[in-house]
Amino acid sequence: MPDHPARILLIKPGSLGDVVHALPVASALHQAWPAARLSWVIDTRWSPVLAGNPAVADRVPFPRQDFRGPDGLLRGAKWMADLWPLRPDLVIDLQCLLRSALIARASRGRRIIGLSDAREGAALFYHESAPVSANQHAVDRYLAVLPRLDIPIPAQPEFPLAAGDAIDAPENFTLVHPFARGDGKSLDEFAIRFLCEHIAGPIVLVGMGTVPTPLPSRVHDLTGRTTLPQLIHLLRRARSVISVDSGPMHLAAAVGARLLAIHTWSNPQLVGPYSSNAWIWQGGSLRKQDLNAPPLPEKPLIAHDLATIAAWAQSV
Repeated sequence: MPDHPARILLIKPGSLGDVVHALPVASALHQAWPAARLSWVIDTRWSPVLAGNPAVADRVPFPRQDFRGPDGLLRGAKWMADLWPLRPDLVIDLQCLLRSALIARASRGRRIIGLSDAREGAALFYHESAPVSANQHAVDRYLAVLPRLDIPIPAQPEFPLAAGDAIDAPENFTLVHPFARGDGKSLDEFAIRFLCEHIAGPIVLVGMGTVPTPLPSRVHDLTGRTTLPQLIHLLRRARSVISVDSGPMHLAAAVGARLLAIHTWSNPQLVGPYSSNAWIWQGGSLRKQDLNAPPLPEKPLIAHDLATIAAWAQSV
């Protein structure tokens, strides 16, 4: 392999937040080797996140939904067989699971790098692993592959995202994203209603879930009605963003939104917004994000906490 690879395959299909966390790796590779052609294996649901990214020459669609059911294994095997002609000089597996390691091997990559905490035996398929530790933020874990390539870790990681697609929304609005997949992360109906009633001005609700009704007339319910590019557009426009620990929260941090991330139990130092400008609610306390701060104890939201969050939204 030449000193600088001509073709790179980056494997990080999802989740949405993990894709956002991996953006700085692609940017650093592009800055170091601008002539290299980088292809990214991406879940088709999150592919719009990479639209217009100057570091990504090709998106290799990973139709995860198609690999379910009785025939899913056969479809998956055919999909991997189609990777055979790629033959990249360098493969970086940031998913670090057995399936992603098999994808790396199926591409016939000449040099395959993963992370030292790979699971399911994935490391057996790597040529080398970048050392990472359990107390690193996800962004820093992914960036750990760069020193293996003699590329310095950037002082200010870049999160390039497209402008998004325009969608009608009021001016000067607060965006609230109350839903997440993890148990106990989503806001309940009481919390959603409380914020909608106590945050002054227009409010836009987004995400996949059910909101209580009725809500004040200044609340614009767009839950289940936005595409990913439209969500990015709304995050860029919002006066403030309040979000539970979720993929959209990481998108908000990436676009530089004024953000408050709610962590009822997840550790914001490991999976919180990668932005010193973001705010964190955790353990009954509201503070600026600090990746070096110890996590606070788990604590459910109560009315007093919600009032504090609503006041933060109005303190612009």
